Amino acid sequence: MSRPRVIALLVAVLLPSFMTALDNTIVNVALPAIQAELVLGDADLKWVAAVYPLTLASFLLLGGHLADIVGRRATLLLGVALFSVSSAGGTVAASGEMLIALRGLQGAGAALILPASLAVMAQDLPARSRNVAFSAMTATLATALACGPVVSGVMTQHLGWESVFAMNVPLGCVSLLFGCAVPRRAPFGRSPSARTVTLSLRVVALACCALAALAHWLIEGAAYGFTGIPVVVSGTVFAASAVGLSYELTLRRNAALRLLFRQRPYLGGVITQLLGGLSVSGVYFFTSQFLQNGLGLTPTSAGLTFVPLALSVLATAPFIGRIANRWGAGRVSAAGLLLVGSGLLLIALGSLGGTVVHILPGLSVVGFGSALAVPLTTRALESSPGHLSGIAAGLFSAIREASGVVGIALVGAVVSFVEQSTAAAGAGETDAFLSGYKIGLCMAAALVGAGAPVALWALRQGEETPKGGREASPYPSEQGR
Repeated sequence: MSRPRVIALLVAVLLPSFMTALDNTIVNVALPAIQAELVLGDADLKWVAAVYPLTLASFLLLGGHLADIVGRRATLLLGVALFSVSSAGGTVAASGEMLIALRGLQGAGAALILPASLAVMAQDLPARSRNVAFSAMTATLATALACGPVVSGVMTQHLGWESVFAMNVPLGCVSLLFGCAVPRRAPFGRSPSARTVTLSLRVVALACCALAALAHWLIEGAAYGFTGIPVVVSGTVFAASAVGLSYELTLRRNAALRLLFRQRPYLGGVITQLLGGLSVSGVYFFTSQFLQNGLGLTPTSAGLTFVPLALSVLATAPFIGRIANRWGAGRVSAAGLLLVGSGLLLIALGSLGGTVVHILPGLSVVGFGSALAVPLTTRALESSPGHLSGIAAGLFSAIREASGVVGIALVGAVVSFVEQSTAAAGAGETDAFLSGYKIGLCMAAALVGAGAPVALWALRQGEETPKGGREASPYPSEQGR
């Protein structure tokens, strides 16, 4: 394959992935401005933040399934088109309900983009270029993490919150042009039977119901109480959907999922993604509010506060492969998760200082730890069989995004409970929120720290070779060197 064609393929997968990652962080800084202009309550504001990862998580399984049975190119282009159109609609949203609906469509588009992009890198690029592609993907996601809060702060303050959605339109158009470079190659296997498609759609429907019901139960329950009829109904729907989903995923005929979960690195990666999403996503959401509402920072200043975190990721990423080769992927990943937990505790301690300077060390430590935890993700995806690359990537990403949804709701429920209790005891509004914020950070630190022993178990020394017997580096940039 010629160099220009390889570059075109890289742009075709990296630019849409950049958009989806950017949208996970860019809206957080704009939330106070959105709340003020659209007159949203706390529950509605949480839905604006949570509905994107909610729909993204719900439809990732379908996105991975489509990438395997319909084709990677068609799935990628459809996802980019849906993401771009819904972003354009977000610029004219006149109510919270409309904005929430469009954010949900963005998540559905992203759910098609992510598994298709990973599958293109794993299957359509030449073997020698895949190392560069995975390294570039890591840098791209870290750049999105760095740019999101900063770009959002500047654009929200000077151009209005609508501009954070408008910027996706030109990016989407360019992504569509380069997406045409993805070959029209037949997907793995033969055409799916009606039974296979029905099973996939049933799993997707149950996953959507379970996630939506759980998010509604946590968000609305924290705002209005857990004894109301709508909240009780959502809890019942969640329980029923969860039982049905568990049954579907453990059916004997679902050999693909059974094969994936037999891979120790993949199962360990899924568990740590779950714990990480439950903790870190909620922290991002409430830290943005703490910086602006608690410390009185402008959106631009609040966005710049997250730069040390992203710079820590970028500074550490090039050395992860060598570090993992020397000390072992399991030990490095476990150390990274412990660092993330320690960083969250430092942020909780720094929030008592009353200035932004006191929380910067904690954010930097979270960045270093996040980078060190990358080998576990890489090993997990490497361990999946090639013909299941789409569904493996989709399921892995779905777990991450689903846990992010629940994380926002779970940490939010803890923050709201402590805030209300503290306020009832006579504390001021700011002090009450700070108390809840600190407890939420401590809970998040405990969750992510619990992933450290899982990483050691999943990547035990001598059992890190992916399926097929080929010894691979724990970090893509080190493979083949």
